[in-house]
Amino acid sequence: MERGLALLLPVFLGLLQRGRGGPLEVEPPDSVVAVSLGGSRQLTCRLSCADRRAPSVQWRGLDTSLGAVRSDAGSSVLSVHNASLSAAGTHVCVGSCGNLTLQRTVQLLVFAFPDQLTVSPVALVAKQDREVACTAHNVTPASPEALSLSLLLGDRELGEALSREVEEEPQQGEDLLFRVTGRWLLPSLDTPTLPALRCRATMTLPGVQLSHQRAIPVLHSLTSREPPGTTSPGATLELSSTRSSESPAPLAGNSSARPCRPKIHQSPAAGGLELLCEAACGPGVAVGWTQAPGGLEAYQRREAGARAWLSVPRAGCGPEGWFQCRLDPGGQMASLYLVAEVCSPPAPPALWTGSLVLGLLLLALLAYRLRKRCRPAR
Repeated sequence: MERGLALLLPVFLGLLQRGRGGPLEVEPPDSVVAVSLGGSRQLTCRLSCADRRAPSVQWRGLDTSLGAVRSDAGSSVLSVHNASLSAAGTHVCVGSCGNLTLQRTVQLLVFAFPDQLTVSPVALVAKQDREVACTAHNVTPASPEALSLSLLLGDRELGEALSREVEEEPQQGEDLLFRVTGRWLLPSLDTPTLPALRCRATMTLPGVQLSHQRAIPVLHSLTSREPPGTTSPGATLELSSTRSSESPAPLAGNSSARPCRPKIHQSPAAGGLELLCEAACGPGVAVGWTQAPGGLEAYQRREAGARAWLSVPRAGCGPEGWFQCRLDPGGQMASLYLVAEVCSPPAPPALWTGSLVLGLLLLALLAYRLRKRCRPAR
């Protein structure tokens, strides 16, 4: 027995000597690594040989146009700059010490999660509005496991959304991004102190958890309105003596650090008003109308790059509600609330006809009495 072990020991040691080496190390060590769209990331692979041989390490399976690989003795560095969605995929690091070959795989995920949340309606009125929609724009991946939408009433998260809609965002580039919309049915908001209502979007990936929130103002009645651009739940604007309210301008500060935002102007026009949404942001931007009372299809619109017009008729009482436009790229919004003018509903045609006939009968009766009273006595 001992003689057999003695014969096997040299063979076993020979196998170890043929290509001994340490473990193949990858930094970061996760099997899945996430990088934001347009961001940068480095993957480093290292190997050392125990018998002082020069190890060979190389990243493989990567198109050279999607990243840069720099390899030297014992290490290989994969650098991804200005990551696009095409950089995502599985990449393999192969290392060898003599006849011993090792490999590690890393899946690279590219995600997009800008702070571009919109809500509809942009402000709620107690006892009236019951359904709320929250949309995250220009995101990927859009699966429920990666992107979750929730509605918070105070510190309490409401139940699951009634529906979840995923649509492609219109893009000028090659990257395919999505907009994800969740819809909730609200409980009664008829309380003396209205709770804070917030929409929250969360992106959860390996090693990444990001969250954006947007406050939804809750108003007691139509006599007070909060501009949708604000995030303070206590700021309201009285409209009892005004016809409209524009979103407030950004706070003063370093103007070079603030994003460009569209603005809405209004001017009288034949038969109503004309609204102009424009963005003085230089070339390469466009604005478009995204919301109007009764739906955009009820209005005449015209868009030309950084300017977009919308005609608001004043037939009857005129529309009342929020008008909203959006800047692309960027997703910044501008909103304007129009209050309907006080007016009476038009009288039906039958009432006009009856009034005319009654007036003619009264005139005929008056003429008959005057003629009879003025007739000379015989």
